[in-house]
Amino acid sequence: MLTLLGSSREEGNTEALVKQIMQGIDYTSITLSHHTIQPISDKRHSIEGFTPVHDDYEKILQEVLSHDILIFATPIYWFGMSGQMKVFIDRWSQYLRDSRYHMKEELSKKTAYVVLTGGTNPKITGLPLIQQFSYIFDFVHMKFEDYIIGEAVKPGEILLDSKALLKAEEWNHNFTASMNNK
Repeated sequence: MLTLLGSSREEGNTEALVKQIMQGIDYTSITLSHHTIQPISDKRHSIEGFTPVHDDYEKILQEVLSHDILIFATPIYWFGMSGQMKVFIDRWSQYLRDSRYHMKEELSKKTAYVVLTGGTNPKITGLPLIQQFSYIFDFVHMKFEDYIIGEAVKPGEILLDSKALLKAEEWNHNFTASMNNK
C-alpha cells in the first residue's frame, strides 16, 4: 500500500487522517513536497516528444508501480487538489508515452482511494475534485474504490470530524482484514 501525500503543510490534517487510516498497517508513504517534481512542457504532439527531466519523479513512479493500492491524499486548495499533487499527475502525460514503463497497463492493475481535507463545507465543495480524480483513474483504467472527505482547517481539527474518522476506521479495518487474508 502506498500513500501519496500532496500537502505542503507538515503534520497537517490530510496527513493526520491518512495516519488514522493506516494505523497498525505496514505501508509506504511519499510526501510529494519532500521531492523535486518539475512541471513539463507538453510535447505530446511534437516530433521530438517530451524532453527528459532530471528530478525525483522516476523514483516516485517506481514506488507507484510497485504497489497495488494507492491512496491519493490532498488538502482541498482553492477547490482543487494541491499544486504538488497536480504536477505529480500532470507528469503522467510524459510517462504514459515512455515505453520503459507500460504505465497505462500497469496503472490498470491498481486500486485507488482518495483522501481530501478542507474547510468551507468540503463534503460538498470537494465533490468536483472527487469527480476529477474519478475521471483521471477512469482514463488509465484504474479502479477507484472509495474516498473520504474530512472537514478541517487548523492543524488537528480533523480529529473533530467524527464522520471522517469513522470512515477512516472502516478503511483501516478493511485494509487490515485484506492483509490478514493474504
